[in-house]
Amino acid sequence: MAHIERVDLNLLAPLAALLEERHVSHAAEVAGMSQPAMSRALQRLRDTLGDELLVRTPRGYRLTPRAERVQRQLRAVLPRLEGLFAPEEFDPAEAAEAFRVAGTDYARVFAPAVFQRVFRESPRSTVHFRTWHDAIHEDLDRGVVDLMFYARSEPVTALHTEHLFDDRFMCVLSADHPLAGRPEIALEEYLDATHVIVGTTDERQTAIEGRLEDFGTPRRAGLTVPYHSLAALSVLGTRLILTLPARLLAEQRPDPGIRILPAPEEIRPLHYQMAWHPRLDGDLGQRWLRDTIRAVTAELPQVSPDFRL
Repeated sequence: MAHIERVDLNLLAPLAALLEERHVSHAAEVAGMSQPAMSRALQRLRDTLGDELLVRTPRGYRLTPRAERVQRQLRAVLPRLEGLFAPEEFDPAEAAEAFRVAGTDYARVFAPAVFQRVFRESPRSTVHFRTWHDAIHEDLDRGVVDLMFYARSEPVTALHTEHLFDDRFMCVLSADHPLAGRPEIALEEYLDATHVIVGTTDERQTAIEGRLEDFGTPRRAGLTVPYHSLAALSVLGTRLILTLPARLLAEQRPDPGIRILPAPEEIRPLHYQMAWHPRLDGDLGQRWLRDTIRAVTAELPQVSPDFRL
């Protein structure tokens, strides 16, 4: 960088014009400069490069050998510099992005539609969906993951977050559970029961546990599983209660062996969000992905308030 640091890069445009036009007045017109300003630029270029560059002859100005070599290099370098400083554009049809996202299997309520739209509009791009784990925030900070989906009640202050949609919690019970015939479950009955816990973080179902902390009585776990899909199959013939978002249950076929009731009203709705590192705010590919996710989730059908089985 020693040579670049001593050069005024504002001289690049006058240099290119002088070598192409081989005439001070014509170069000044091309570069949008006055003739005196172009003459001063020529003198500075001569001093900087230690060469005359343009030599007057009976047939007009001629390039020196050094000037010819510089011109050949400029023709290769200037288009690259123009591309470096030009505003970025993103064409999903031509892009070959590698999008890295993370979340729990709850994302199945919208992720397939996102994938379909991504591959339809950007067929050369790829999507890598990573499993949720306790250190996912560190992955975002290190750039291992670009975007995550989560439903925690507390904000993640180091990240940029955006609300996508809401969901409400339902209780899944075996049809022969003592509470299965009730129209609803009271909080006291709920806390006295034994539960299936979907352990998304530290073997806690954080979207629910965070809402129950205000009451000072944690749920008693009879079974802890890592996935929502596995949990739904685990209550048949047991006295366990499983609490899941309604959108997950609405897409399943009714099973005569289970009952679905509203969760106690004290368990507030789930606020589903996406989050990303601030350094990705301006990345055009990531902005397009976030726009795609917004469009897909905006089209999600509402879950009926009377939904139950």
